[in-house]
Amino acid sequence: MTSSPTRRLATGLALAMATIAGCATPIGSRLPDATSPTTQPGTTAGTSTTPTTQPSQRPQPTLGAEASAAAGTSRTDARGIVQVWVPRGSFTMGSTDKQLAALRADPMTVPDWVLAELPSEQPAHGVTITRGFWLDRDEVTNAAFQAFIDAGAYTDRSLWSDAGWAWLGAAIPGTVPRPCGSTKPDQPRACVTWFEAEAYARWRDGSLPTEAQWEYAARGPKSVIYPWGNQWDGARCTVEGALGPTAVGSHADGASWVGANDMAGNVMEWVSDWLSKDYASATAVDPTGPASGTKKVEKGGWWGSNRFVARAAYRHYEDPPDYQDHHIGFRVVSP
Repeated sequence: MTSSPTRRLATGLALAMATIAGCATPIGSRLPDATSPTTQPGTTAGTSTTPTTQPSQRPQPTLGAEASAAAGTSRTDARGIVQVWVPRGSFTMGSTDKQLAALRADPMTVPDWVLAELPSEQPAHGVTITRGFWLDRDEVTNAAFQAFIDAGAYTDRSLWSDAGWAWLGAAIPGTVPRPCGSTKPDQPRACVTWFEAEAYARWRDGSLPTEAQWEYAARGPKSVIYPWGNQWDGARCTVEGALGPTAVGSHADGASWVGANDMAGNVMEWVSDWLSKDYASATAVDPTGPASGTKKVEKGGWWGSNRFVARAAYRHYEDPPDYQDHHIGFRVVSP
């Protein structure tokens, strides 16, 4: 699976310049890197072992998830990751007719591939999240993901779903985990499949957020269009004109109502849901999306893209769970 023509058109100039600078490889490239690890399921470098079948021992978080915690209360979890509290509540998910009319009237032309996807954001509908949750304040960084690799996660069967383990076992030796452009420790980890993001979340004793959880954490009870409000402000995020990602949390003034950073731009983020064009038909209480599908939802826009895909309601529509590129990362939720 390679990146679609629509995304290549949206980001081609940025990628060309980044490649010249030597900081990235083309989107969708699956060529092995000479320096990438060669560990495969059931082995470690230079040895042969039996896959781990029992969950590893993990310390407990430093602070429990208290139902009375205020929105944006922070903690550091057992893996050293800062999280913010998202209390239970209700919001309007998706986009209203008025919001989409204003988008179509934007002086900046909306790309045709974005226009084609707008119907999937409708109808706008009320959703209730009945239980609060802890959300990573930042996108998972290169440093945080390296800790997962160093812990032997790619040989720990207990962390992987059946589909994820099958994908891992079929991978070309030396191609996973895939190197991805910048290795700066404070930048978001990209070039991970949905399967890898899922396994990392399990290692953290968490999960990927549902689409509803993610959108609620970005928009809040007021259901704003962007994490910071209803007006576009390119200075609050890494989106338009960006030639690559920035350090997580570089735009503190672009944080959401709970203090979550980079929910517009930097990298898109995998969520747990399978993509459905009729997402409003699901339950209005704690929706989790369809039980099956072929593509996973991604949220939040990406560096080098545009203001239209950086809206919290936007639903990226084209990538199966084994896909990976320089524009896709993730964050974790914990109960």
